[in-house]
Amino acid sequence: MAYEKELDAAKKAASLAARLCQKVQKALLQSDVQSKSDKSPVTVADYGSQAVVSLLLQRELSSVLFSLVAEEDSADLRKDGSQDILERITKLVNDTLATEDLLKPIDSTLSTDDILRAIDCGTSEGGPNGRHWVLDPIDGTKGFLRGDQYAVALGLLEEGKVVLGVLACPNLPLASIAGDKKNKKNSSSSDEKGCLFYATIALRILQMHPSLSHLKELTLSMIYPAPLPMIDSQAKYGALSRGDGAIYLRFPHKGYREKIWDHVAGAIVVTEAGGIVTDAGGKALDFSKGKYLDLDTGIIVANEKIMPLLLKAVRDSIAEQEKPSSL
Repeated sequence: MAYEKELDAAKKAASLAARLCQKVQKALLQSDVQSKSDKSPVTVADYGSQAVVSLLLQRELSSVLFSLVAEEDSADLRKDGSQDILERITKLVNDTLATEDLLKPIDSTLSTDDILRAIDCGTSEGGPNGRHWVLDPIDGTKGFLRGDQYAVALGLLEEGKVVLGVLACPNLPLASIAGDKKNKKNSSSSDEKGCLFYATIALRILQMHPSLSHLKELTLSMIYPAPLPMIDSQAKYGALSRGDGAIYLRFPHKGYREKIWDHVAGAIVVTEAGGIVTDAGGKALDFSKGKYLDLDTGIIVANEKIMPLLLKAVRDSIAEQEKPSSL
């Protein structure tokens, strides 16, 4: 299977990082610290998640030149007055690694310098040449703060093309979130949550409970229109890939530059499920130009059946808005 070793490593890394985030989110909600202006628990989870993914990928793929494009760097952690938070992150990472039998022989305690180095492995610029991992350690900060949806999003670029993606969504229900109350009522898994979506260019999508012990292959399609609740993070891509909805539109404010880590993993999860991801002009997303996407206005996700009509409607709407107003 193409990218089998890389996929196994990515699933381990994203799942373990998600468990770290769950631990932080639980403590954050219990203490109501999300009201603090410095949002320090989020910082702890972001940095800790990135360190775990970096360490795991390097351990599992030690023979491969490692490049990681990720959201965080250690600059703030190296400033005066940051020692306490750095030590908290270091303890969190060590505790997380120590509880996972799959990760041995990582059995020695990591120092704060080890953690800083692991975080700074994510400072690659990416680009069209070579192999680059792409990570958003916590995608969906608002959802994370509310105790709602967020994702650890990890993808792999090969010569500028997305070849692998993993979305760990700890709070996403196993049952559909499309609003079908009848099906939810009759589903034995309606109260279960925690989904791991993954795909490669040669593999259909699977969904897994974060425990890694219950594997369930899904029949995936994007042909059934359904109401999709408002949710944060690339969990939206995962939800669409399993048929929870049919359309996802993203039109950020003028001047905003999309980062590749916000879309790499989700894009391949959807496209391998049979969906289409383009910009507002109908062009495929280009992840080969570094950390940012050059887009025509916004991002559109839909199935093959409705995409032509949707693109036309979006173009017509944009053209109407750009018309000069009459006096």
